Amino acid sequence: MAELPATELTDLAHASGRFTISTLISTEDSGKPHYGQPDTVTYEATHPSHLTHSSTYYMRTFGYNTVDVVPTYEHYANTKVAGETSKVRPTLEDLHSFLKLDNSHLHNPVYEPQKSNGLSDETTEEDGSEGGEKPQGEPVRFGWVKGVMIRCMLNIWGVILYLRLSWITAQAGIALTWLIILMSVTVTSITGLSISAISTNGKVKSGGTYFLISRSLGPELGGSIGLIFAFANAVAVAMHTVGFAETVRDLLQEHNSPIVDPTNDIRIIGVITVTVLLGISLAGMEWEAKAQVLFFIVIMISFLNYIVGTVIPASEEKQAKGFFSYRADIFAQNFVPNWRGPDGTFFGLFSIFFPSATGILAGANISGDLKDPAIAIPKGTLMAIFWTTISYLAISATIGACVVRDASGSVNDSIPVGSLGCEGLACDYGWNFTECAQKQSCHYGLSNYYQTMSMVSGFAPLITAGIFGATLSSALACLVSAPKVFQCLCKDQLYPLIGFFGKGYGKNEEPIRGYMLTYIIAVGFILIAELNTIAPIISNFFLCSYALINFSCFHASITNSPGWRPSFRYYSKWAALFGAVISVVIMFLLTWWAALIAIGIIVFLLGYVLYKKPEVNWGSSVQAGSYNLALNYSVGLNEVNEHIKNYRPQCLVLTGPPNFRPALVDFVGTFTKNLSLMICGNVLIGPCKQKMSESRLTSNGHIKWLTKRKIKAFYTDVVADDLRSGVKTLMQASGLGKMKPNILVIGYKKNWQTAHPRMVEEYTGILHDAFDFKYGICLMRMKEGLNVSRMMQAHINLVFDPAEDRKENGTNVDPDALTAEQQASTIFQTEQGKKTIDIYWLFDDGGLTLLIPFLLNRKKRWGKCKTRVFVGGQIHRMDEERKAIVSLLSKFRLGFHEVHVLPDINQKPRPEHIKRFDDLIAPFRLNDGFKDEAVVNEMRSDCPWKISDEEVNKSKVKSLRQVRLNEILLDYSRDAALIVITLPIGRKGRCPSSLYMAWLETLSQDLRPPVILTRGNQENVLTFYCQ
Repeated sequence: MAELPATELTDLAHASGRFTISTLISTEDSGKPHYGQPDTVTYEATHPSHLTHSSTYYMRTFGYNTVDVVPTYEHYANTKVAGETSKVRPTLEDLHSFLKLDNSHLHNPVYEPQKSNGLSDETTEEDGSEGGEKPQGEPVRFGWVKGVMIRCMLNIWGVILYLRLSWITAQAGIALTWLIILMSVTVTSITGLSISAISTNGKVKSGGTYFLISRSLGPELGGSIGLIFAFANAVAVAMHTVGFAETVRDLLQEHNSPIVDPTNDIRIIGVITVTVLLGISLAGMEWEAKAQVLFFIVIMISFLNYIVGTVIPASEEKQAKGFFSYRADIFAQNFVPNWRGPDGTFFGLFSIFFPSATGILAGANISGDLKDPAIAIPKGTLMAIFWTTISYLAISATIGACVVRDASGSVNDSIPVGSLGCEGLACDYGWNFTECAQKQSCHYGLSNYYQTMSMVSGFAPLITAGIFGATLSSALACLVSAPKVFQCLCKDQLYPLIGFFGKGYGKNEEPIRGYMLTYIIAVGFILIAELNTIAPIISNFFLCSYALINFSCFHASITNSPGWRPSFRYYSKWAALFGAVISVVIMFLLTWWAALIAIGIIVFLLGYVLYKKPEVNWGSSVQAGSYNLALNYSVGLNEVNEHIKNYRPQCLVLTGPPNFRPALVDFVGTFTKNLSLMICGNVLIGPCKQKMSESRLTSNGHIKWLTKRKIKAFYTDVVADDLRSGVKTLMQASGLGKMKPNILVIGYKKNWQTAHPRMVEEYTGILHDAFDFKYGICLMRMKEGLNVSRMMQAHINLVFDPAEDRKENGTNVDPDALTAEQQASTIFQTEQGKKTIDIYWLFDDGGLTLLIPFLLNRKKRWGKCKTRVFVGGQIHRMDEERKAIVSLLSKFRLGFHEVHVLPDINQKPRPEHIKRFDDLIAPFRLNDGFKDEAVVNEMRSDCPWKISDEEVNKSKVKSLRQVRLNEILLDYSRDAALIVITLPIGRKGRCPSSLYMAWLETLSQDLRPPVILTRGNQENVLTFYCQ
């Protein structure tokens, strides 16, 4: 352990807490203090980690005086309780290197404001009670009963329960009605299990459905579903309010008291109702919750009223309407289906009933107002599904056992039991409904009278009150859900122009602006009063949410991400997938055109977020899935044998910081984009500790710079003692499996004549190492140079291009400045027009000299350029050699048809150019012609870059060839867009670095276009065979 000096020890204060933890020590030592500490330490229950940094350096670790700390909640939390000292885990440097006692280097994490009242996240509601008094000024928090279960039950129950369930039972029979109910509940139960799994996989904040989907599947799908889900809830407010308004209007018409006319009555009642609901919502979540409890009580009373009505003996009026209390033969007749009318099909009735099973997201949508969402959402949602299912099954069975399908409603239709000419079950009870049943003109009975529940109940107005409670509670739940979800979406800023609505007010961060927007949308749709068209689209929006929640659970499970650890275990990834598929199927069963519209809107919103690429990172399962795919494909490549036809130039580009050499990055990025691997390598030279911190600071900035420049490349850096060893490490360690670099791309060392000779030795040594590792080489030279760091006035990498104004090591580099800076433009980013790409394929290197220009020529900016190939030849065999090269190129199918043979390649250069070469190497010559051999050997060992007279003479022919080639390049390619020429090779250990650099300097000097000196590893990269 990393321990502190003994002088740092201080006594621990004995806290006055509510429980005491005794140290576990042996009996013999029980009387002695353990490590100078009292044998018991008392802790305050509300502060499980009572001993903080202020209690000397972490003296809470098993009684040791050590810097190490025990695990604690605060080290992992992103929230901070106001007024408490934050606890910070010691850094690795504190434990491994040296400790700064002032702790000023320990930067506290960025915390989000904690909205809770000091209760830990583990605080739960026991037995559904709301528990304790709420401290003054603290936000309201709900438990699983009031916050989720009651809210979901109220949202699930609706007018379909009161006005359509009896009719569905008459059509489908009790058996198939139960099947319809159970099929609907299967979908909602699977979705409930998926919600439970997702909501227990980490701390859930406000935002409900949007938060769950976006944090699981990412901002693309989460953003699109969040927007349409919020809109759907806003329109659902209008739908439920209109349902309430229609019921009130019908009551007014029964008593001949219309306000204006039927349509405008709905508008007037609807606007007044939604305004009152808005007032309840603006009063705060506490008042809204009280209203929901009131509605719940009303609905429960209406249910009790109905059950009591079924057991009360039927009056003559009720018998005339088909009610005869519980009868086995009525149950038997209603057990089987009796299809009638255009909707009289199984799936037709299923589409009518299914919306009444939805509403399970009402509790999750106020996740930010729950005490513990991880407990409240699973428990409350599943309990709500269970109890509402029981209620649907019970009402369907009871009403099917009490009421016949057809009844006239006339008390004059009573007959003596056993009368002739009477058909149907009612005959056995003294009623003759034969005439209206045969003519299908009956006004009462299960098949004809929607208000059957009111007729059966003990007191009909209570059923009307239940309808009011169901519609108003659903409208109120949607009125609260829409702004809460929309507020979270606005704060994430995935879409433009909506941030205004993200502001919260008061202790609960109430989205008042969102409430007003929801109110305006609801009033607009109420005034339109044409909800029959919009209703199917809204239902499909909710089903889209179900499908994506289930798919989120499935996708998170199938990716096997270590971060997927839901504490709720009772889910199945395959059941979640089934739930997702069946939700989409139901969308098309309900209304196929509405399903297409809903999916189209989601795809449009998804495309927008994909295009904008918001800078958010939520650790989504899509990211985990991308990693799995990449890993599987990368491992799968190991089983693929290499073939020349599949050869790809995979480049390790020695860029240093990529923004310093943009031309080098653009050149390689142009021909590797969507084709092959590109890695930008940077060698950081200096002390490991200092450079590692620099690496951590700048790596993300370099990657963002590449992304902003639309370069598809990786960035990697290594810390090394010198450039050559760092590049060796890069060449050996870069890549993964078969995706490893096979070409080293490096910039030309423009200042080689003035740089320290040992740096030139390092530079040429890198080229030798590349050949040793079987790499090909691309060396790029531009007349204006490659390094633009001086223009950017940024930190210069001393390794690649030491400059006169070099800065001290350790200069701080702002990572954000790397992406904020203006992007330097290069020739490889501009349209080249009808220029030429000149290839000097002087020596056979396997074809790399041809392949790279071919790949470049396929890109749009270089597509209009004409490619010319120059080869060496003899003057008396020009035609034969040209035909041979043309034939070879045609077999390669490269599309290069203009071939030039250079017969004068071996001519002697002009004297002034020879003299210029001699002057170039003069400062690097040993001039050892008349010196003693021992003296010469000593000079060579001290200065291995020096050129002996013997080496000058042996290399004279090769040196003159470089001079002559430069003359040819100036003659033929002065106006080319790009020159690609075979790189000369200096023999390792025989060719001094200064002589080799003189060759490269002479070959490429005075040329305006960029020059690419290329040499493959002498293995074929082109083939003309099919196999």
